[in-house]
Amino acid sequence: MTDDSQLSFSLPSVSRKKVTAAFDGGRLSSDSGVMLLALAERRRKVADTLAAHIADRRDPSHITHTVADVLRARMLAIGCGYPDGNDFDWLRCDPAFKLACGRLPDSGADLCSQPTISRWENAPTLREIIRLTYALVDIWCRSYAKPPRSVVLDIDDTVDVVHGHQRLAQWNAHYDERCFLPIHVYDTATGRPVVVILRPGKTPSGKEVRKLLSRLIGRIRRHWPETHITIRGDGHYGRAEAMTWCENNGVEYIFGLSGNVVLDRLVEPAADDIRVRRAESQAEVLRGFAETRYAAKSWDRERRVVARIEASASHADDMLRRGIDIRYVVTSLKQGDAEHIYETDYCARGQAENLIKQHKAQLSSDRTSCRSPLANQMRLLLHTGAYWLLHDLRAAIPSWNPLRHTEFASIRLRLLKIAGRVIETASRIRIALASRCPEAETFSLVALALQPSGP
Repeated sequence: MTDDSQLSFSLPSVSRKKVTAAFDGGRLSSDSGVMLLALAERRRKVADTLAAHIADRRDPSHITHTVADVLRARMLAIGCGYPDGNDFDWLRCDPAFKLACGRLPDSGADLCSQPTISRWENAPTLREIIRLTYALVDIWCRSYAKPPRSVVLDIDDTVDVVHGHQRLAQWNAHYDERCFLPIHVYDTATGRPVVVILRPGKTPSGKEVRKLLSRLIGRIRRHWPETHITIRGDGHYGRAEAMTWCENNGVEYIFGLSGNVVLDRLVEPAADDIRVRRAESQAEVLRGFAETRYAAKSWDRERRVVARIEASASHADDMLRRGIDIRYVVTSLKQGDAEHIYETDYCARGQAENLIKQHKAQLSSDRTSCRSPLANQMRLLLHTGAYWLLHDLRAAIPSWNPLRHTEFASIRLRLLKIAGRVIETASRIRIALASRCPEAETFSLVALALQPSGP
C-alpha cells in the first residue's frame, strides 16, 4: 500500500550537503521485534489457553476476529509498550503486528479495533473470570517439564491508585489514596508469575488469605500432588487463619511478624549480648540472630519465631529502640538455624518486589480504569500474559549475553523496538532490518531458540 500524498521537508544542511526528508520509505514498523514475542506466544499458547475459557456466542460465519486473535494482539501490544486499547486506532494497521498475528502485512485484513478490544475485556462473566484466573495457575504448572520436588511461592500486594469511580476501590490511609490492592503470587526462583488477583484497597484479612491459599494450593495439587510447597510473605499474610490452614494441609510457610513487648522480652538476653558486644568493639553495626517459641492470643498453638537483631551506633541514644532494631519472622520450617531462616529463606522474598515492579511499572498493569471489577481483572490477566511472553523471550537469550539478566524495559528497547521494512510480494514476505543493528546477533539467536524443533 502506498500513500500518494507524501509529505517532504528540509533539514539543516550537513557538510554543505542539502538534507531533505519525506515519508516515502515504504511499509516500515518501529516494532519489528514483535515477531520474537509472537514466537514466544506460539510456544506458550497463552492466547489460546485464555480464549478457551471465554464463550463466543457470535455467528461463526460473520467472525472477523476470533477471541484468541483479540487477546493475542492485545498481549503483543502490551509487551511492546502499548498498554492502552486506544493504541490500536493506528497499531491495527502496523505491518509487523499484522504479521505477528498471522495476517499478511499488506493484503491481509487489519487487526481488531479499540472498540472490539473493549468489548471483549468486558465480555467475560464472573464464572469465566474465575476460570481464566485458574488458567494462569495452569500455565505456570505446565511451564515445568515435570513436577518439581519443591517450590517456594512469594505472595504480596501492591497499590493500584484509581482516579475514577471503579467498583472495589477503597480509601487506604497508609497510601493516602483511593486504590486497589491486587495480590501477586510469583515463583521467585524462576521469575514466573503464578496468579494475579484484583481486590479492594484494604489489607487482606486472615479469612481472605486462607481462602486464597486454599484455592491456589488446591489448583496446584491437581497438577502436582506430591510437590512440597512453601508460602512466603510479609506480615500482612502472617495471620492465624492462614498459618493454621497451612499446618493442617502440609504446606510450609514463612511470614513476617510484627514485634511487641512480649517478643522483645523473649529475645532480650540475645539482644543485650549483641548490644554490649557492639559497644565493646566500637563497631558501627553488629548483627545477630535468635529464635524462640511464641503464641499470640489469637493463635491456637506456639510457633517458631526467628529474630534478626541489629545493634548500631546510630541507635545507641534511641530510647524507643534501646540501641537495637529487631525484626521477626514466624515459620513452620524445622530445618536451618535462625540466621539461615532469616537471611537466606526470608530475605529472598525481596526479589518478588522486583517482579511486581516489572509487572506493574514496565507492563503498566495498573491501567485498571474500567468501571467493572471483572473487566479490570481481565486486564490484569492480559498483562500477566504479556509478562509470560517477555519472560520466555528473555529466557531464550543466550546465557553469556548480559541482556539475559536485564529487566523487561531493557529487552523491549533493545530487541523489540527495532525498525524494519516489511515487504510483501506474490510468493513471500521479507522483513528488512537495519544493517547496523547492535543486537543483530542476539536477535537471530533468540529467533532460532524460539522456533519449534523438528521439521
